[in-house]
This record gives sequence, C-alpha cells and structure tokens, in this order.
Amino acid sequence: MDLVELTAADQIRQVEAGEASAREVHEAWAKRAAADELNAYLWRAEAGDERVRADDGPLGRVPVAVKDLFCIEDVPTTAGSRILEGFEPTYTATAVRRLADAGAPVLGKTNMDEFAMGSSNENSAYGPVLNPWDRGRVPGGSSGGSAAAVTGGLAPWAIGTDTGGSIRQPASLCGIVGLKPTYGAVSRFGMIAFASSLDQCGPLTRDVTDAALLLRALAGRDRCDSTSTGIPGEIATPSREDLRGLRLGVPRELASDAEGIEAGVTATFEATVRVVEELGGEVAECDLPHSAHALEAYYVLAPAEASANLARYDGVRYGLRVDGDGDLTAMYERTRARGFGAEVKRRIMLGTYALSAGYYEAYYGQAQRVRTKISEDFATAFERFDYLLTPTSPTVAFELGSRTERPLAMYLSDYCTVPMSLAGIPAISIPAGLAEPDEGGPKLPVGLQICAPAFGESGLLDAAYAIEQAIGFREAHPSPNPAAPGGEAEEADGND
Repeated sequence: MDLVELTAADQIRQVEAGEASAREVHEAWAKRAAADELNAYLWRAEAGDERVRADDGPLGRVPVAVKDLFCIEDVPTTAGSRILEGFEPTYTATAVRRLADAGAPVLGKTNMDEFAMGSSNENSAYGPVLNPWDRGRVPGGSSGGSAAAVTGGLAPWAIGTDTGGSIRQPASLCGIVGLKPTYGAVSRFGMIAFASSLDQCGPLTRDVTDAALLLRALAGRDRCDSTSTGIPGEIATPSREDLRGLRLGVPRELASDAEGIEAGVTATFEATVRVVEELGGEVAECDLPHSAHALEAYYVLAPAEASANLARYDGVRYGLRVDGDGDLTAMYERTRARGFGAEVKRRIMLGTYALSAGYYEAYYGQAQRVRTKISEDFATAFERFDYLLTPTSPTVAFELGSRTERPLAMYLSDYCTVPMSLAGIPAISIPAGLAEPDEGGPKLPVGLQICAPAFGESGLLDAAYAIEQAIGFREAHPSPNPAAPGGEAEEADGND
C-alpha cells in the first residue's frame, strides 16, 4: 500500500519491520507537502535541514506538521501574523523538541488564524486554508492548517493548539481526530501565547491510536513551564473493544438544548449515541447548568489575557517595525496598526476594556466566577458519569466568507468546546459520520466530542477507540491526492 495512505502507526511498523526506510517515508511526505494546494503550509522543511532533524525513537522518523505558533530555532515563525514577519526564534518549543527526541522530524509549519484567534482559518495574514472535503468551505480554526494537512494527505499527523476549541473544532470539520489534553499535561514553553490560562498543545491525527502515540511523546513536566505537570502513568496504546461498565452522560445544554445545532449534526450525534449503547455503554442525560454562559465568559477572559500577552509586539524587539516621523509611541501605533489583523485588534480592544479601571470586577472578575461554576458543574457530572458526550461543532464546515462579517456567528462555532477549555479537562473529537448543511449541499464530516475528568487521557483514548472502531469512519475521506477536486468523498461505512 502507498505509504501516504497508511496511518502513522502503520508507517512506524513498516519502518521497524524493514519494509520501508525512514528516508522513504520522509521523502514521500515531503513530496506531498510540496504539492500543497490547500494553503495549509506557511513553511516547509527541505531535505536534510539540520534545524528540524530528529533522533531515532519510537515515532520511527515519521514527520510531523507543526502549527506556526510553535517556535523552532532559526526557522521562520509568524503565528499567522504580519507583525512577526522575518522573526526566527533563538530556541525551540518543548513540544517540538520532545517530538524530535522521540523520532518525529518537522515536515513544515502550518497556516493558522492570526495568533490563534479564529474558528475558520480566515484570519490568517497569509490567506485562508481550504477544506479538503469542499474547497469552498473553511477547515475550522485556529489549527485549520494542521487539520487540512492531515485530512488532505499532506501530512501523516500534526500538532496544533486549543484555547477554546482550536484543535477539536477543525478536527470535526475536517473529519479527523483532535485531542485537547488536560491543561498542564503538555508544556507551553515556546508556544506563542494567546490566553495563557487556556492554551494547550495537542495532536491532530487520522485515528485515535496515532493521537495516543503523539500524546505519549508530548506529555511531561517541563522546568521551563511552571504550569506543566505531565500526565500520571503511561499513555497506553488504546485497545478497548466495547464500553461495558462505563457510564456516559449527554449534557442537555450542549446537545438537545444547544444553540444553533444543525439538524444533520443532531441526527448524526443521536445515531452515535445509539452506537455507544450498542457497545454496552450506559447513557443518560445530565446537566451542566452554567455551560450556557461559557461562551460569554470565554470572550471576556481570553481577550483579557490576549491584551496582556500581545503587548510585547511593539516593533522594537522582533518582527515588523514601521518607522516614520514622530516619537516612540507613534512607532508603536504604526507597527501595530499595520501588523495586526482586524480580529486581533478587536480582541485586544475587548480585553483591554474588560481589564480597565472601573470595569475589571464587572467583567473579568465575574467571568472568573462563571469559570469556577463551570468547573464545579463538570466535577458534579463526573461523580455520576465516567465520560460526557456532545457534538464537537454545532455545524458542519461552513462556506468561506459566510461569517467573516458576523463575529458573533463565528464565535458560536465554539459553543460546545469552550466549557471544557474553561474547566481545563481533556476532550477529544472523533469523526462520527457525514451530514448535509442546513442550507443544503454535499455531505460533510460531523465530530463527536468525548470529555473526561482531568488527567483521564488514557481512559478517554480507550473509550474513543472503541467508538471509532464501531463507527468505521476511516473508510470515508476525501481523495488523498491534493490535486483532486475538493468535496469528492467516498461513501462512509459509519454514520452518515
């Protein structure tokens, strides 16, 4: 079988068995990445590039695509923004270094919403990424470049970052697996910050097994990140075949009562719940009463942290600098006006206002109290249930440009994913089937989100694996040939 049609785990096995060499694997993927027609990559490694070399290790030298939010020494790093044009870091992010130590060299840096602010990958200063299922639609964001690269056969696997759903939502819209680990499970050192109390690195892969392999390499305590803790115990390769003995809750607020969920998404989710029951899982409804306020709290807290984190981009130390007449303040203003995009400016303004004198307690303080209530809701739910199930995204992939002038409609894309980010718990999105958009059109992927208590990744991956095997969605994917027209998919064997 063609190497690029195999999962990363299968490619590793071929290398270990001597059926393919690591060089053959890397060359095959480098050729695929060079044929990128999805605008998924912002930078690609050349053969033999010493800046991104990897040691021998358990990942078999199968290369990985890296979101352009991760610093790599002497490699251009932009965070999808003009303000970092020409910036080449002097150090490498811990997550990237750990992958290299485990045997996964960097294949390239992937496109993204500027500073990870967006749900469609249309906020990139370098143009939107196209969804491999239908090139007139978005791949989701902000890790849309990583998701599109894996889905479109341009990378065997990838890493992205998740602040409010930026791994899980694009995974859902592209029909792959996306995992947000527990906050602190993976080091954030060298990952350009958006909202420091929410950002988390995680894998985007073809299947759950590949996600477990990447997480095993990524997780761990890092002395360069005081918020990192790692994951207790070893991340085992998932192997569960059924869900007997497990209790799974379906929160009303994020499923039947959720805002803006398309009919096709609801139907696919309900079909997947029936699959869970057939596997022996005990399913019941539950409540997360404060999750209805999660989106509002998130869009106070995340912009507030962004307004502080992005203050460092001033044209003095790195990246873009716009000189001219005037004093230092005028140079700051010119640089930021030209360097930042509209969405980044919007969030900086929102965050600065929320933190300003006289408004801090009314907005930021209140949002933090809502965040605490959301965490308490999850803790209460996990007293009754082992895992919770929701749709990942309220909709399938929407058309390019359809929400760019409607920020509130764009923000609703994260309605089902934000609560888990605020609570800091792990959540995974796996493909559940295909559904038509409400407005009509081709059938597109729908994601199932499964979440677990903090540091419950091993069990979460096992449960996700059992559901994945029962659905059989891996047989439904767009053509791996990047030159093929988008939107042409094989029939799904799973829910559709």
